[in-house]
Amino acid sequence: MKDTELSSYLRSLVVGTETKVPLKNGGNVTAINFDNAATTPPFFSVMKEIEDFAPWYSSIHRGKGYKSVLCSDLYEKGREVVREFVNADPERDTIIFTKNTTESINMLAYTLFQQDKEQVILSTEMEHLANELPWRCKFKTDFVETDQEGKLSLRDLQNKLVKYKGKVKLVTVTGASNVTGYINPIYKIARLAHRYGAKILVDAAQLIPHAAVDMKPYDSPEHIDYLVFSAHKMYAPFGIGTLIGPKETFANTEPVYQGGGCVRLVSRQFIEWDIPPYRDETGTPNVMGVAALIKAIETLKDLDMKVIHQYEKDLINYTIEKLKTIPGITLYGHADQGDEKVSLICFNVQGIHHSLLSEMLCQEAGIAVRSGFFCAHPYCEKLLGLTTKELEYYRKNPDAPLPGMVRISFGLYNNYAEIDTFMEKLKMFIKRKRYYANKYKRILARKSYRQRP
Repeated sequence: MKDTELSSYLRSLVVGTETKVPLKNGGNVTAINFDNAATTPPFFSVMKEIEDFAPWYSSIHRGKGYKSVLCSDLYEKGREVVREFVNADPERDTIIFTKNTTESINMLAYTLFQQDKEQVILSTEMEHLANELPWRCKFKTDFVETDQEGKLSLRDLQNKLVKYKGKVKLVTVTGASNVTGYINPIYKIARLAHRYGAKILVDAAQLIPHAAVDMKPYDSPEHIDYLVFSAHKMYAPFGIGTLIGPKETFANTEPVYQGGGCVRLVSRQFIEWDIPPYRDETGTPNVMGVAALIKAIETLKDLDMKVIHQYEKDLINYTIEKLKTIPGITLYGHADQGDEKVSLICFNVQGIHHSLLSEMLCQEAGIAVRSGFFCAHPYCEKLLGLTTKELEYYRKNPDAPLPGMVRISFGLYNNYAEIDTFMEKLKMFIKRKRYYANKYKRILARKSYRQRP
């Protein structure tokens, strides 16, 4: 299939690609969504599945009615679909459905804390806060260094594993950065972790919509012990996430959430928790979310993750080369085009505050981007070269506009025409920098405008 045919076909699979949005001048334009790293729009196949499934919607694991049994069967089918998608072990792994990646990581941190409060957790300097705060608020946590381009140092990882002399029980790492897009060598990291007696958790939220993920067999030194990801970043809304890991991890601890659905039997004298994964899925499970995830996975598999990854890689390389030709732009983490990345780019334009630029793109061109720290504060602060003194200033002056970056992130439905439009508008803003800065300066001055970083 030619690039133009592939692009057109991929675009036809996604809801909302031709939606019009209003502009500041009173007109409207077809929206360009370059904020897919935050949330992707749904597949048409997903929305059709939800529409078809809705008449059969019922509670699961609760009743013997036809609809209830049908929903229970679909919910359990979801675990099998997820298992096959990432090659989890059918006997030894459990697949727990959560709200999202953040809840999955918090659930695992709480579970491991019950088992060994003294263990050391190795995270990295490039993590989303969801894969940092749950660990550093409970355990002794250390962070594997990144270089000036934002790449992870495997040498520092090994040095820290040696330093802690077997006390590191978990290495937790993002599969792909939500700031620089770097795809980490998770299998090399797994080898290192296992060599020193640690397990590995991969936060695959940014990786799994763009590239194939294989947990690999338990007897492989490259086995991924724990894997988490969210459906809302892979074209399936309705709020579902997954936590995958060994059944034994969850078999003998108290569940994070307690109530109906997580027990086998309760009296005034005892509580007997259910077996994994049910003990960690308290309350009425989100069967709609699972139905959406199943269809999204089936659609991605039909497309072939290798095809998706290559197409998005071509988009990103095209964009980087275009941005490099524009004076006054600073790119973060894109020195070597040979690096494996997912389809996102962070940058700044000299003389235009990041939140101002994102507002201008929206109001003048209908282009959605993200700006700020992207919930990866320490990583962004390091890439920006912010000093302790500067950070202390921002901490003490909450009304000062925070530093940050602009992020554009592609989904499989984005195309070269959208990138060209983005480049045109960007050049226009830079050429008439003073005019647009004055037009939108109220944005930074308004106390009520404080975009969450």
